Amino acid sequence: MAATAVRYLRSVGAPTATESFDALPRPDLRAVGDDERLPVDPGEFRRVLGHFATGVTVVTAYDEMGPAGFACQSFASLSLDPPLIAFMVARTSTTWPRIAGAGAFCVNVLGAHQGELCRGFAVSGADKFAGVPYDRAPATGSPRLESVPAWIDCTIQAVHTGGDHLIVVGRVAALGAADEAAPLLFHRGKFGRFSA
Repeated sequence: MAATAVRYLRSVGAPTATESFDALPRPDLRAVGDDERLPVDPGEFRRVLGHFATGVTVVTAYDEMGPAGFACQSFASLSLDPPLIAFMVARTSTTWPRIAGAGAFCVNVLGAHQGELCRGFAVSGADKFAGVPYDRAPATGSPRLESVPAWIDCTIQAVHTGGDHLIVVGRVAALGAADEAAPLLFHRGKFGRFSA
């Protein structure tokens, strides 16, 4: 799988928004054999890990078909020097191949008031950008959603396999944030707000 992902990425540096790559093929969901699986019930795994509160983002890109994006709570800063972030995406995602093909993306950090916007990007097959105002991020041209508290404009640096997900590393090209904005949180299957 790693060799497949490398087809999209430059061997040195990250691609620019003007370059395009063949989209990743949808890999088999199975990443480990039955004899390698731990005796952990998937429902219990989800329940326990749901106790870890996360922020919520929408990862967007722009390709020859137009804007693409999906809701993502598996996002983290990775490195200060060089500036890198990471997000995880299901290997079955139908949006990921478009983002991979674009070679660039924008992480839109959602605010406490944007739960419905998140739900719109969490569905598959719909026109997720219908009625959603956005402009183009300055470095890559990826969609930057209006009124998000923060955004991070990136090029794809690397893609790694991680079980039934891919771990995408992005090199930050530009970013910005509002000074006073409360984040949208996700905890135990529900949206919430931070209160001090």
